[in-house]
Amino acid sequence: MAGPIVVPPPPPPGGPQPTQKTSDIIGNLRPTKLFKLSKPETAVTSLDFDDSGEYLLAACSDESLQLYNAKEGKHIKTLFSKKYGAHLARFTHHSQSIIYASTKGDDTIRYLSTHDNQFLRYFKGHTAPVTTLTLCPASDTFLSCSLDNTVRLWSLSSPSPQGRLNLSTPTLAAYDPSATVIAIASPSTSSVLLYDLRNYDKPPFATFDLRRLESFPAVARAAQQAGISPTTLISSDWTKLEFSNDGKSLLVATNTSLGHLLLDAFSGEIKAFLSRPPKSLPLNPSNLRPAPYPHSSTSFNPPGQGDVAFSADGRYLIGASGGERDAVVWDAQGQADSENVLLPMAGLPWKGKVGVVEWNPRFNMCATADKDVVFWLPDDGVGVKAP
Repeated sequence: MAGPIVVPPPPPPGGPQPTQKTSDIIGNLRPTKLFKLSKPETAVTSLDFDDSGEYLLAACSDESLQLYNAKEGKHIKTLFSKKYGAHLARFTHHSQSIIYASTKGDDTIRYLSTHDNQFLRYFKGHTAPVTTLTLCPASDTFLSCSLDNTVRLWSLSSPSPQGRLNLSTPTLAAYDPSATVIAIASPSTSSVLLYDLRNYDKPPFATFDLRRLESFPAVARAAQQAGISPTTLISSDWTKLEFSNDGKSLLVATNTSLGHLLLDAFSGEIKAFLSRPPKSLPLNPSNLRPAPYPHSSTSFNPPGQGDVAFSADGRYLIGASGGERDAVVWDAQGQADSENVLLPMAGLPWKGKVGVVEWNPRFNMCATADKDVVFWLPDDGVGVKAP
């Protein structure tokens, strides 16, 4: 005789739901769980999910690190880094160890066990603030960019860098999904450089010169509205560099009214300008996190890591509206207009600002943060909201 049928328990209300196609749920994401920080003035400056998608790590302006269980929708613990500050906190490939950049004292990168709050190693060498930390998807190595005009390649097993590149303002970097290519963005030269990771000490095998975008009508119009030259518009306020998970697209996130730049990762051609909703334009700098270099016009705000992120399937991007509230969704496969401008396909209602965004690599959920940390899950009972 067959045994009794065992019905699995429903997922916890604050955690991710059974996996569906991203296209089925992307417009129905709604804020489901909110975590307040210790003080109203505290802001989250970076977010990161671990490889399993179970845990979320937040670095905060009060020099704390907050750890959450994304599956259960719970706050786990608070770790403090009062002596050194904390920004750009990233999980390694082990869920109980992280790396993060210092914000005071010196510019050392710190490797910490979250289990017992003990430092495992220090990565010393940078002589100015670190602007990017990105972990290799295939090994225990990572890249760091700094205002000292260097990019350094590290191994978690050694305190000394494995390699170093001297470049002009290399403030942003990203690995491609295959871990064979690294992209480095240099805002002052309006360029993105692609290196073969196996031969990173050789010249880049491709350079995407974004100054060519000055001839696009959308660029000229946005520059005129901002009262600046197209050259200045293209090179200012880059906040994030990210490959899509299919390796076909490269995102250059910006704080300009032009929107984020979506590039073909192979040719560097512009796929689209991801415009924020027209009602949020012109952008108010007080609603935006600063770009990680000195000439940012919004340096009075706490730093961030870019307010937009790819979904796990590489098709959609979730980002801040640029206004006082709400998030928005762009469909990278959507139809841009004749000037290559792509408007959001949907709005995701939220009562506050969105300063940082991160998509869960394993579950259909994402997290956003500003003065709170918010988990977003699909709600089948709502329709797609117009942006």
